[in-house]
Amino acid sequence: MKIEKLLMGRFIEEVILEDEEEFAVDKKIIVSRQEVERQNEVRKEEEEDMFVPPLNFSMVDNGVFRSGFPGVSNFTFLETLGLRSIIYLCPEPYPAANSEFLKSNGIRLFQFPIEGNKECCANIPEDTIREALKIVLDVRNHPLLIHCKRGKHRTGCLVGCLRKSQRWCLSSVFDEYRRFAAAKARITDQRFMEKFDATNLNHLSFSLSCSKK
Repeated sequence: MKIEKLLMGRFIEEVILEDEEEFAVDKKIIVSRQEVERQNEVRKEEEEDMFVPPLNFSMVDNGVFRSGFPGVSNFTFLETLGLRSIIYLCPEPYPAANSEFLKSNGIRLFQFPIEGNKECCANIPEDTIREALKIVLDVRNHPLLIHCKRGKHRTGCLVGCLRKSQRWCLSSVFDEYRRFAAAKARITDQRFMEKFDATNLNHLSFSLSCSKK
């Protein structure tokens, strides 16, 4: 009887030990899976952080984009666009880091200096806008990015004049301009777009898709 109890006790101890070992293995598997999931989440966040678009970035048309001034943190994202050209609408020299990015990616810079003027009677140079539009409408320069400092006023005026060459109605032109300019929308910009004569550019815009809106 004592022998039977002794054997039964040992059997129970062995079963408990086996259960504890199995539990420890299961716990390690759970912890391992949790660690893998955590690492995947970290990797996903890092990848997302790598592809940061510039301020006010948006697609204008096939092969044409707009934005505010791109910084170093935006370069990886810009690489995904396969840009051939950048239209820069500010008078200041292009930063060295940006120039190096363009050089290493074979991107051509077209600079059309327009002063950023907050005055209500600011004079927007029509000839400059017209020359910039010729670059935009030449598909050999696509994919192309248009940018100024914030991607609101100077960029907005150029895109608005592009829309006129695409025969957009004024209400649609102004709606798009205000969407980016928001509370900073300027009457002078809208008057400029309204008066801009795009008739001699209409034949160049047929290759773009967003016409007659």
